[in-house]
Amino acid sequence: YSHLVSGGELFDRIVEKGFYTEKDASTLIRQVLDAVYYLHRMGIVHRDLKPENLFYYSQDEESKIMISDFGLSKMEGKGDVMSTACGTPGYVAPEVLAQKPYSKAVDCWSIGVIAYILLCGYPPFYDENDSKLFEQILKAEYEFDSPYWDDISESAKDFIRNLMEKDPNKRYTCEQAARHPWIAGDTALSKNIHESVSAQIRKNFAKSKWRQAFNATAVVRHMRKLHLGSSLDSSSASVSSTRSMPVFCFRVSTSFLCSASILAILQLSRLPGPLTGSGWLPLMPYS
Repeated sequence: YSHLVSGGELFDRIVEKGFYTEKDASTLIRQVLDAVYYLHRMGIVHRDLKPENLFYYSQDEESKIMISDFGLSKMEGKGDVMSTACGTPGYVAPEVLAQKPYSKAVDCWSIGVIAYILLCGYPPFYDENDSKLFEQILKAEYEFDSPYWDDISESAKDFIRNLMEKDPNKRYTCEQAARHPWIAGDTALSKNIHESVSAQIRKNFAKSKWRQAFNATAVVRHMRKLHLGSSLDSSSASVSSTRSMPVFCFRVSTSFLCSASILAILQLSRLPGPLTGSGWLPLMPYS
């Protein structure tokens, strides 16, 4: 079934606020953790968690957050290994780019990226060149830059480090993350960070940018230029250029009814034949 979600988009709500704190960000992430923990218990891996897939259920100040777009989600069955490289650049986990078999831990990495953005207003990984962007992610190279992180608690940074952990076996699960003091305790600060965060959101996530459709063919072309088969261990040797590169499944178009925010869209996106076999990728209903 589907819901009418009328509360608006996550970034819009933050920008419109006059007061926004770490504690607000902690509350948002707690809701995301609860929802994704439920999905994982049901054996569902979302595989495309990002801020633009988070919406408020209603206009109420205390409205809950809803997760949308399950078009790339997959059931994690016994003995069923996920290896398809899919997601959105900037939010995918290192093991996905490294062509490693992966698990629901990829969702936890994405939640870490979302938490990072909610506290500073800009992404942890960014480069106009996709190849360089993917290299940053593979190495898990990110910083808590001054002055944007000067007023953010060490507890928040520790929370993010545990989710944006390169090794998926050491990375926090949703359950572990929900028990972290920044979520379950009182370490999230109440200092107003709205001015800095909202300014960075406007600068880095203008709708023309963060809603931009991805050209899957161009992305795959960039991927083929990379030695993405290298191990997550920096000491491992690079993969031979003859190794086949992964097919990266990106959303090519986003048909959306913004005025009503109706998350019940069933669409077919046209993808180049070589990427999908038949040339068509059915997108599941938003729910």
